[in-house]
Amino acid sequence: MNKKLLGLGLAFGAGIGAGLLINKCCQKTEYPMYVEGTEKDINSSKIEIIRAKKLKKKKEDPKDYQFGKTYTDHMLEIDYDEETKFSVPRIVPFHNFSMHPATSVLHYGITAFEGMKAYKDKDENIRFFRPMKNMNRFLESGRRLALPDFDPEELLKCIEMLVWLERDWIPNIKGYSCYLRPVILGTDPFIGIKPSHKFKICVFMCPVGPYYSGGFTGIQLHAQKKYLRAWEGGTGGNKLGGNYAPTLLPIKIGVKMDCKSVLFLDHENKITEAGAMNCMILWINEDNEKELITPSLDDNTILPGITRESILTLAREWGECKVTEGSVTMEQLIKAFNEKRLLEMFGCGTAAIISPITSLIYKDKTYKLSDKKDVGKFGIKLFNTILDIQHGYIEHEWSHKIEEKDF
Repeated sequence: MNKKLLGLGLAFGAGIGAGLLINKCCQKTEYPMYVEGTEKDINSSKIEIIRAKKLKKKKEDPKDYQFGKTYTDHMLEIDYDEETKFSVPRIVPFHNFSMHPATSVLHYGITAFEGMKAYKDKDENIRFFRPMKNMNRFLESGRRLALPDFDPEELLKCIEMLVWLERDWIPNIKGYSCYLRPVILGTDPFIGIKPSHKFKICVFMCPVGPYYSGGFTGIQLHAQKKYLRAWEGGTGGNKLGGNYAPTLLPIKIGVKMDCKSVLFLDHENKITEAGAMNCMILWINEDNEKELITPSLDDNTILPGITRESILTLAREWGECKVTEGSVTMEQLIKAFNEKRLLEMFGCGTAAIISPITSLIYKDKTYKLSDKKDVGKFGIKLFNTILDIQHGYIEHEWSHKIEEKDF
């Protein structure tokens, strides 16, 4: 079996292609790849660090890093077994996983993940953006998969140590960062529908530049409801690997139509999400009010995005428009477009912060919302404000500065 096919790249994508019960006798390594547990919960004070003997060569120009293509020297691993509980956290050299063919993540999609970033400010301090939001959402996603709880604060402390060790990988350029991918994998080698009695948490990192390397320009989306992203009572509000693989076909269809991704509609033709992003609309509503509206979280079909929440908070503080968590149908959107009430539309998320939507294809008709380079003043203001907070240019409670470590 080609071990490269079992690498972390699979977990980074659709989410159900990585797992790992480790067979020690098959691995020629000098560090433990699977550790039996003795701890009742994650304990950052007992973390073990095994440094890579040979470090990777970094690119001279951070602009040469493509999103999700280069990985740093080390990764964090924590194992869990129902009988022996949590292993000590371990920072080890970056490596592939080997797994039993019956590993539960491969068959039943028992996996969830997060996306967060580490930034450097002008004084070389390392910062996170609202990291406990990520940790708590990660915990909730695990609960939806019937996995045991863990201490999110202790996990964040472990992640801080990994990031401190890998701090030289973080580009000190505004708009650049290291992307962190925490992932939890069911690792029980068992064929059968049941909660996994074993799991692994791992966190790895990759240096990244702006998500859209071509600059801050608008995108075109294909609006469709043939392929639903989520439904009431489902898992759309959790960041599970299984939510993403089914979106690849409609995205592929959209790409063939010269679209960047898909605007997902529900069975009632309501707008839900823009690809893997939350969706925001700035318009003049039918009551002649300037309003920022985004789908609500009430029925668990929408991911509670951290960027989404931050945008809503900032917009309410600025007081420039009414802010609503509600619903918008495609018919309402087209009516607003035809009546010239649609001001801006954009996706938002960790990777891009803001992704302006300047064109839609719906039922074979193209709606050009604005010029591709005319991305909207409100979206640009949000983008710049959040970016300044992330990099410490604006001191804010959302910016979490990592303290120096003594290793």
